[in-house]
Amino acid sequence: MTRILKVVQQGEAFAVQSQKAEGGQTMKCNIVLQELGGKYGDQYVATMLGNDAMSRFYGGDLVAVALRFSAREYNGAMYQDILVTEIKKV
Repeated sequence: MTRILKVVQQGEAFAVQSQKAEGGQTMKCNIVLQELGGKYGDQYVATMLGNDAMSRFYGGDLVAVALRFSAREYNGAMYQDILVTEIKKV
């Protein structure tokens, strides 16, 4: 499902190891997104990978974004990951 969200902030991109990427590395950054509806709208911290991580968005930008939510267990604790699968400035 595609959502229209507002960018709160985006971190700097950095290289990480990747078995799937050519050359063994890909770029990664985090982005904070907020639902429309005022300053108390739900927020998400999501990961952007590859070319998406190299794109630059600024606070207040509106974006159309597809997110993939997943959960995993590690050492008896549960963690949730949010991955940006596609993002475009509106």
